[in-house]
Amino acid sequence: MLAELSIKQFAIIDQLQIHFKKGMTVLTGETGAGKSIVLDAIGLLIGGRGSAEFVRYGEDKAELEGLFMIEDGHMVYTLAEEYGIDVEDGSIILRRDLFASGKSVCRVNNKLVTLTILREFGRVLVDLHGQHEHQHLMENTYHQSILDDFGHETISSRLHEYQKKFGLYEEKRMALQSLAQSEQELAQRIDLLSFQTEEITSANLRQGEEDELLSERNRLANFEKLHDSLKAAYDALHDEMRGIDSVGDAMRELQQASSIDDQFANQSDAIASAFYGLEEVGYAIRDQLETLEFDSNRLDEIEQRLSVFQQLKRKYGATIEEVIAYGEKIGIELDTMTNRDERIEKLKAEVELLESELFEIGNKLSKARRKAAQLLGEAIHLELRELYMEKARFEIRFMQDGKTPTLRKNGIDQIEFYIMTNAGEPFKSLGKVASGGELSRIMLGLKSIFSRSLGVASIIFDEVDTGVSGRVAQAMAEKIYRLSIEGQVLCITHLPQVASMADQHLYIRKVEETDRTTTQVNALTEADRGNELGRMISGTHMTDLTLRHAEELMDQAMSMKESLKNGV
Repeated sequence: MLAELSIKQFAIIDQLQIHFKKGMTVLTGETGAGKSIVLDAIGLLIGGRGSAEFVRYGEDKAELEGLFMIEDGHMVYTLAEEYGIDVEDGSIILRRDLFASGKSVCRVNNKLVTLTILREFGRVLVDLHGQHEHQHLMENTYHQSILDDFGHETISSRLHEYQKKFGLYEEKRMALQSLAQSEQELAQRIDLLSFQTEEITSANLRQGEEDELLSERNRLANFEKLHDSLKAAYDALHDEMRGIDSVGDAMRELQQASSIDDQFANQSDAIASAFYGLEEVGYAIRDQLETLEFDSNRLDEIEQRLSVFQQLKRKYGATIEEVIAYGEKIGIELDTMTNRDERIEKLKAEVELLESELFEIGNKLSKARRKAAQLLGEAIHLELRELYMEKARFEIRFMQDGKTPTLRKNGIDQIEFYIMTNAGEPFKSLGKVASGGELSRIMLGLKSIFSRSLGVASIIFDEVDTGVSGRVAQAMAEKIYRLSIEGQVLCITHLPQVASMADQHLYIRKVEETDRTTTQVNALTEADRGNELGRMISGTHMTDLTLRHAEELMDQAMSMKESLKNGV
């Protein structure tokens, strides 16, 4: 569960520290008080898309931090182990700093992570239902993902196999299309690649050659300095200065001293080593001086070769290694083009084989989806009956029925949800006939179905009860509370029926402090809850009757909660 949330310098929030409890927590308050801002903060904390606009005006950064208490066996432990993150005392701390510059820094248990990794943790910790998420139900593309999530155990492996094969199929198909381009374009491309290949091949390039030539050019260009330095070094050792002879004299004297007193043995050995080392260096310098000669023709050859390198690098790469790599790449392309007919036939055969395999896998995937669709349809009907849509009929249709299926990224199916909301009416696409209240109920029903397998620490609803009232609102309140019995649900609501079911009631309001507007959150006592429910029932004008109504609503909620906990 989400145990604690810290928000600093976020939107109109100056600083908030909110403690949450297990069970059902509702957040209420006037429109614009900042209820959705709190959920926006949670959304960003679990990896949502950030923006510098979220940083409070005049501040450098916004800070978001959440403490989650996790039970043993939760999937987050596996995720933490995968990324080398320690989990102690069953707690996970997510932190995200948003800077006014647009930069974002993410941490999990104080370890820096990427936004992608933060999002992975967020996905297994929180299921956040945004204020307009039910609108996704109107999008056909969303329907297939809902079904695939529901039938995850039987669909996931087949879908993964299909998508992997489809990626290869698309790669081969695009290669075939590329080869089948116009003859004129092909001929022009072959001419260009032939010229480039010949230019690179004729240069006979070798990795490391440029560095070798640059070093050799440097030696030849500074021949006189090099010769003079070597000659001076040799003279210092062997000619008039005879430095090595002086070292030899010192060596012999120390050898005599060490023969008298062995405390000088180390010094004797050291100078002897130096003498013989200098002697070898002297011989090496002498040999180099004897072989050292200036070749002006060789310097010209090097300059010409380096000039070739520069020309090739201007055309084909920043380094000789990149030029070589480019040459190998276009060589393969040229070979493919010059053997075009043979390659086309081979690719056609490969595409046909992959197409056949995809249809075989796609049909198995489709069968798994149809079985899952039947189970999902039955589950949704049960949920709708509990939400006073007992007359509604729900269908999951596979739109390619009776037609030759088309290979797509996610299979051969086109899936769409259909619903009949009133008896005697025809089935129509869900997005075309469902009202806002009906969409809200369907979405809550889906959340109820999926909550059994999500395994998340917290489920969060932002006005999932939009567009409903009366007994439907009460049914939705009971269903939301049922979700919270074995876990945690956070819910923003404007309905007193939903708010009355809360185990924890947080009131959100805007206040002005030192000419700045900020948001405050207060946990309500039982007496305060009655006043807030009264406000939600009647608006700003509170009467004794309204207050009694609110208290009666709370008493009814208490009885209903006990019944739901006991499974009655």
